[in-house]
Parts: sequence; structure tokens; C-alpha cells
Amino acid sequence: MAATAREDGAGGQERGQRGCEHYDRGCLLKAPCCDKLYTCRLCHDNNEDHQLDRFKVKEVQCINCEKIQHAQQTCEECSTLFGEYYCDICHLFDKDKKQYHCENCGICRIGPKEDFFHCLKCNLCLAMNLQGRHKCIENVSRQNCPICLEDIHTSRVVAHVLPCGHLLHRTCYEEMLKEGYRCPLCMHSALDMTRYWRQLDDEVAQTPMPSEYQNMTVDILDCEGFDCS
Repeated sequence: MAATAREDGAGGQERGQRGCEHYDRGCLLKAPCCDKLYTCRLCHDNNEDHQLDRFKVKEVQCINCEKIQHAQQTCEECSTLFGEYYCDICHLFDKDKKQYHCENCGICRIGPKEDFFHCLKCNLCLAMNLQGRHKCIENVSRQNCPICLEDIHTSRVVAHVLPCGHLLHRTCYEEMLKEGYRCPLCMHSALDMTRYWRQLDDEVAQTPMPSEYQNMTVDILDCEGFDCS
């Protein structure tokens, strides 16, 4: 017997209440893995010991008339609009945020579509201003964020592309800058430090060398090929 909105995954959601903290939608997804009703896959995954495969969702329940029906944009019983945006591949229902489904990414992205391009090597949609101006790393988005260790490719958090080509969640990137400026994977600068280095050079140039050191030279040992630890 199918679960009702007040029983399983909906978490006591009242009839007619739209969506959850993640999405604005007028229906509940019937999870094909456990037959429970959840507002979205994230709500499901937060409450179950398994993940909901969004692509296998076949049925939804209207939040108004509670009719369970084939996944579609509008209720066949009471004409409730389940989502201003609907993707029949990802079964994503939400407010219109200029979303588009990227066939190469395999999921929906927030647009508008014309502001992004899909880099085939990185295997990720990137802003148009990065076209021809970013360092490609093969399948970079299929790696977890090195800060929070959570998925980047399917995350609802925007990814930030570092000059070295590695990706971080934008929120993780902003937190990282409070402690340092290097990529946690390759240790290259995560920012354009040119202005800062120039400022340091100017400060050094304006600092007079003490007279006892003005004509002093030192030999620098190159450790390459030797154990200098």
C-alpha cells in the first residue's frame, strides 16, 4: 500500500504545504527504492540509509488532492502545478531559476543556459568567461571537494574554479581564504597574487640594507638530488 504524505518520508508534511528547504514543488516523489514519499531526493537521503536514484522515479503524489500518478509537471486530477520548471529526465520540480538539462553533465544546472558552456575535458559546465581561459583537468568535477570531502558534480552549492584548475565548493573556498590562499591539492595560489608580490617587492626596495650587510654575499645550496631533510 502506498504511503501517504503524513506517514513516511514527507515527515508529517501538512496537506497543501509546498516543497521543503531544498525545493519549491507541489508534489512528493515516490521513492522507487523504498516506496516512501519524500519532497525531494535530499530529504530522502537525509532520513534513509540509502540514496534515491532520481532517474528511476516514476510516480509522484499531488500535495493537494494526494493522487499518486505518473511523474509529470501538472496534476492530472486537480491541475496543481508541481513545478514552474520540470525535467522529465532528472524528475526535478522547482521554481523557475533558468534551469537547463545538460546532456553531457547528465543532470540539470541553474542557468541561464547561454551563460555557460560544457568543457568536455573537465566534463563540467563552466561560465562563458572561462572559455579558453581555464586550466583543464580531466573529469575534475567527479572528484569530491578537498575541503568538505563531499560531492561537487551533483551538489547544489556552486563550484569555484581555482587558477590551477581544481574545484572547491564556493562556500568552502570562501572559508579557506580566511586561513590561507593555497589550493589544498597542489598548493598553488588560489588567487592572483601578482599585486601582493609587487607590493612586497616595493617594500623591500624601500627598506635600506644595514651597512654591515651591504657587501655581504652568501652561497645557496641546491638540495636537488640530495637528502637535505
